[in-house]
Amino acid sequence: MLLRTFGWSFAVTALGLVAAVFYGGWTAFGIVAILSVLEISLSFDNAVVNAGILKKMNAFWQKIFLTIGILIAVFGMRLVFPVVIVAVSAQLGPIEAVDLALTDKDRYQELVTDAHPSIAAFGGMFLLMIFLDFIFEDRDIKWLGWLERPLAKLGKVDMLSVCIALVVLLISAITFGAHAHQHGGTHADKAETVLLAGIAGLITYMIVGGLSGYFEDKLEEEEEREHEEEEAAERAGKPKSAVKLAGKAAFFMFLYLEVLDASFSFDGVIGAFAITNDIVLMALGLGIGAMYVRSLTVYLVRQGTLDDYVYLEHGAHYAIGALAVILLVTIQYQINEIITGLVGVVLIGASFWSSVRRNKRLTGNGRPHTTPRNTPSPN
Repeated sequence: MLLRTFGWSFAVTALGLVAAVFYGGWTAFGIVAILSVLEISLSFDNAVVNAGILKKMNAFWQKIFLTIGILIAVFGMRLVFPVVIVAVSAQLGPIEAVDLALTDKDRYQELVTDAHPSIAAFGGMFLLMIFLDFIFEDRDIKWLGWLERPLAKLGKVDMLSVCIALVVLLISAITFGAHAHQHGGTHADKAETVLLAGIAGLITYMIVGGLSGYFEDKLEEEEEREHEEEEAAERAGKPKSAVKLAGKAAFFMFLYLEVLDASFSFDGVIGAFAITNDIVLMALGLGIGAMYVRSLTVYLVRQGTLDDYVYLEHGAHYAIGALAVILLVTIQYQINEIITGLVGVVLIGASFWSSVRRNKRLTGNGRPHTTPRNTPSPN
């Protein structure tokens, strides 16, 4: 089971490390190894949240997530994305941007750093909306009941999460612009860019999350109808029919997963520049890490870990909230990547420990340790 799930990750790790040695010797080997660990530590919460969505998909779409999805994750976000943001921010052509990344690495890093505020605003808003929609939803199982119960009551107010997100974005853009202007920084004219990037992140979340949630609801309705028809067909001795909306629903959920992964990878891509500005080593290291995140997601689904450890998803969403805040703060201030990674690990570790204690308590009372629970919708 372990080898089948992580086999491709092990193979990619071996190939990536060998390629690093051929590319830049043992120094490159060490850099790629460090970047891989960085990506895994920063994205573990991503795997937990992804698993909550992926478990609703059938085996076919899980394979798509591991094949086509990993190509998008590795080549799209870890290789193409850093080049694209440089091309857009410096108003260069794609070929010029690639040439700059390979020949003038210091200038390339400078341009990526310059584009960071808009990247952080987009990713921060997308992740903030995921967190807000989670904590404002009333669910059967609550991890931090003293906090989640009143928030669930507040969540009954329509569009509350959108209003809060917009207020946070407005404050971020205004303070960023005021701080840059006060210190005579080069970003004084980019408050508007931050605002537009944040709104784009919010719109992206609402479109992709809304579509995936809509088709998920339609799928559930269709499954109920099909179940009733199957029972009637069995009684009449007729063949069963298939659920027709599964493919469409799964497609939009897959699209949601890819945008989610992209938002999670922002901090990894930006954080990688603290270690190296070599785009080849960056793609190798972050690509290896992304493979493990994908494999870990599927492993969590197949092992049923989220059903056994019911607070894991809570911990992951709190980690998302923390990451969203960190990204928005990094628009103006620099935060060490170690802090970013540790926050997620601590929150997920605490939720795992709480789940273990809950299971022991229920088992001691003679009750099963798995409990039906609400699964958050992407929207």
